[in-house]
Amino acid sequence: MIEIKGLTKKYGSFYALHGLDLTIKEGIVFGFVGANGAGKSTTFSILSTLLQPTDGEAYINGISVTQNPEEVRKLIGYMPDFFGVYDQLKAEEYLDFFGSSYGIPAEQREKLIPQLLELVNLSHKRYEYVDVLSRGMKQRLCLARTLIHDPKVLILDEPASGLDPRARVEMRDILKQLKEMGKTILISSHILPELAEMCDEIGVIDSGKLIAHGSVAEIQAQIMGEKFISVKYQAGYDMNLAKQFFEENPFVSSIEVIDQKIKFRFNGSDEEQMKLLRKMVEMDLPILSFAEDEKDLEDVFMAITEEVEKI
Repeated sequence: MIEIKGLTKKYGSFYALHGLDLTIKEGIVFGFVGANGAGKSTTFSILSTLLQPTDGEAYINGISVTQNPEEVRKLIGYMPDFFGVYDQLKAEEYLDFFGSSYGIPAEQREKLIPQLLELVNLSHKRYEYVDVLSRGMKQRLCLARTLIHDPKVLILDEPASGLDPRARVEMRDILKQLKEMGKTILISSHILPELAEMCDEIGVIDSGKLIAHGSVAEIQAQIMGEKFISVKYQAGYDMNLAKQFFEENPFVSSIEVIDQKIKFRFNGSDEEQMKLLRKMVEMDLPILSFAEDEKDLEDVFMAITEEVEKI
């Protein structure tokens, strides 16, 4: 559905994107992960035909975003990270304006608008002015606007930005419904655990380059077997001594002390992990638990970007 080949965007000597290659299959939710300035919004702007690349090409459903932008716009719905709403319009008038802009007949808009408002849980705000809506409601209204022409592809740049926990849950539920409707969704977010829940695949971008691509499980496997381990000690034990014990082990890194618990990364083999645990038992250390933590998307992102920085 989306194919990106050698996409590059250069400003003077600075590369916002540098030879980006990526293929996104139809009907999946793809999460774009990266720090501010990594190249996410630049990629989205090019895919949305709002920005011309310096080099490379991108296709949506086989149509070039640079050669046939008008045809691409019929296929996509773009929700930027910062969007404008017209405060003097009511919610239904706002959607009617955009429906008219897409050439949707008035009779069809009259039927479509209530359906979209119901989808984004705003039916009860149909006759409310936009300026009295909460931020979360405005986000959902903008999403409804993005869907007005029934696009095959949704490009959503930080759709949950600035939302409170309840509003984020509502947005996540709506995106799940859109996936069930067969939409291909490209989404970026700083809320990494939520991306892991929603996405079939993720791509990690850093300094304009794609450094990892696949499911969360596949990307975890790329961290060379690195494990995250938590050790809990009996109350009152000197945690400075506990930390010193792990600092002496060559396979341990990123040690963090939280109350009576120590968390660290371990990049040794299973045998080395057994040796570590055996040594702790032989020293009769007051251990309450020793367990391997499941890596979440934040752990994966930090580990991969740290590896890139070392290169």
